[in-house]
Amino acid sequence: MPQGAQLSSLPEAYEVIKEMRNGDGACWGEDVTAAMRKAVAQVLEERMALAVDRHLAELERRGGEDRRNGSYKRHLLGALGDVELHVPRTRRFSAKAVLGAYARRTREIDRLILGCFVLGLSTRKVGTALLPLLGERVSATVVSQVAKTLDGAVAAFHQRPLQNGYRALLFDGVVLARKTGAGALRRPVLVALGIRPDGRREVIDWRLAQSESEAEWQRFLTNLMQRGLTGVGVEIVGTDGGAGLLAALEVVFPSLPVQRCWAHKIRNITEKVRKADRDAVKRSLRAIYNAESRTKARSAARRFANRWKAKYPAAVSCLQRDLDELLTFFSFKDPKWRKSVRTTNAIERRFREVRRRTRPMGVFSDRTSMDRILYAVFTHENRMQGVSPLFLVTQNS
Repeated sequence: MPQGAQLSSLPEAYEVIKEMRNGDGACWGEDVTAAMRKAVAQVLEERMALAVDRHLAELERRGGEDRRNGSYKRHLLGALGDVELHVPRTRRFSAKAVLGAYARRTREIDRLILGCFVLGLSTRKVGTALLPLLGERVSATVVSQVAKTLDGAVAAFHQRPLQNGYRALLFDGVVLARKTGAGALRRPVLVALGIRPDGRREVIDWRLAQSESEAEWQRFLTNLMQRGLTGVGVEIVGTDGGAGLLAALEVVFPSLPVQRCWAHKIRNITEKVRKADRDAVKRSLRAIYNAESRTKARSAARRFANRWKAKYPAAVSCLQRDLDELLTFFSFKDPKWRKSVRTTNAIERRFREVRRRTRPMGVFSDRTSMDRILYAVFTHENRMQGVSPLFLVTQNS
């Protein structure tokens, strides 16, 4: 399966949006479609209001006379159902002609805006991107309203029942920035990723947290368990090594073997080493985790200690105190599986895609926008792995 798949076009973005439908292409729940109808109506009404403004401006330029005369209701039937519109008019002019030009486009407006949003464009840049097609700049407010139609799908994803069937579970906390009145606020996203027996990786769920404390991790893990992820069949749990996560695992999944992430451990060790020696230290560490067996790995760890203890005692201690949990992955005989579970890099790779997609936005404006883009990226990654869950957004989502 493709690794680190990236969206590069609107058609691919549309495929992400389709994750909000079930496998048979059933319609979204009424709460979602109603929100989308409202957003489409606002786009059209803004366009008609602009047509009236232009009509009056042109008459004034020519010395003609006319004045506004309220509005009347019209119904536009499209892919989203019946869209009720208020058509503005003057004594001599009606903006209903705008509807004819837009009738063939109404089914595209919502998915175009959502597609641009999924690609990582800011709400203001979406208006510019759609200008050639729509003939007008869609306001940031309208884009935000349409983006909110993702909320029902996000809620359904977070609430869906879970099942066992993973050979390994990986947990990690990755920090993202969010705007506040006091500037950018950095908060962790707690992520659970499962590796199936056939090697396919699936982002099971995530949680926007205040910290990586034991309490936050325990709430997240308990929610996963209550929804059906009990750990049956899991042979190993990979962690980033954070104290809060390790403590929570003792409470929620006490019987599962823990594997400390080698990528995190290497960073911790090399921080205690002079830059000139870091490459040599990394080579010594590679000899440990690339060993043929647990016994040979322990021998390599002793050689590491003998070589570096006098010069870097803190670095050696950092390795030795967690050595048992760093070698848990040797319970797998297959070298491919050993490589898959000795780090939480699969989660880190997916967050690189999140950051690439959101770089044009700067930082997230609120928790909701953060949740939407995480949903869009993670469900796309799952779809590329062939493990996308099928569920329907309903009024109860």
